[in-house]
Amino acid sequence: MQNNLPVLNYRFVHFLHIHKMKRIARMLSWLNRLLFSVWIPGSCNIGKNFKLGYWGLGVVIHSNTVVGNNCTIAQNVTIGRNFGDKNVPVIGDDVYIGTGSVIFGDITIGNNVIVGANSVVNKSIPDNCTVVGNPMRIIKTNRVKKYYEIDNCKNVEG
Repeated sequence: MQNNLPVLNYRFVHFLHIHKMKRIARMLSWLNRLLFSVWIPGSCNIGKNFKLGYWGLGVVIHSNTVVGNNCTIAQNVTIGRNFGDKNVPVIGDDVYIGTGSVIFGDITIGNNVIVGANSVVNKSIPDNCTVVGNPMRIIKTNRVKKYYEIDNCKNVEG
């Protein structure tokens, strides 16, 4: 998943935002919108090792969202608030959000969570779970491996 430019632009925009250069930050946020079709405002807080699938194509993240470390968001994901809610999702560390998923409302996504593709999440998810579907349902609990460790497993015979 190649994602350097939209994430680097977000990091610079976030730096400008926290240093009270909000007008310039907003203009540069639009650069991400125009070049990569991704909306990640500088006011949201995103942790280290953040990755986007397919350069973030179609990703929309609410301006008050908090995303932890080592998170990957696939393309076409929306993270925002629900009508009537004042707060937006808080996403923990080591979270993978699959293609086309929608996460909204005053909820918390725990650490070490995988959200399957095209899932609709409007309820909090505890740590170490895998969720799928619309409406979302938990299909696995007590996960030990992180999403980025799963592909590193090799079947070694002998």
